[in-house]
Amino acid sequence: MGKILIVFATRSNETKGIADLIGEGIRMAGHEADVKKVGEVKNEENLKGYDGYVFGSATYHGEMISSMKQLLFIAERAELKGKPGGAFGAFGWSGEAPGRIFDTMANIYGMSMVPAGPLMLKAGWVEGGMKASQEYGKDIAAMI
Repeated sequence: MGKILIVFATRSNETKGIADLIGEGIRMAGHEADVKKVGEVKNEENLKGYDGYVFGSATYHGEMISSMKQLLFIAERAELKGKPGGAFGAFGWSGEAPGRIFDTMANIYGMSMVPAGPLMLKAGWVEGGMKASQEYGKDIAAMI
């Protein structure tokens, strides 16, 4: 059984809802999922001990939330090369954050990213969002 860390940044809790659903998918696949708000990760030591990573942020004014940017700088020092990963986020009208997180994880950290690409949803509860989020979790779990 693998252990996957899901870290999210949110303003209205829509991204938290997606994180929780991804965690459900990981658990359905028989693995352990730790879902944490970005502020709970203070340093690279807090990222150690996991078999996979999923980072998510809402898109706000075309950007990821600043606390997620800070996490990405911390994660750069955490030696995540080759680890399975994914990225997700909620958005209102644009949705750039998940793609930028995904590209950072793939190109800067050298992680093995989920083939589906980043998960971008208005919210986990919006049409098909629950199933899409859970399937995303299962896809990442399958990489462990």
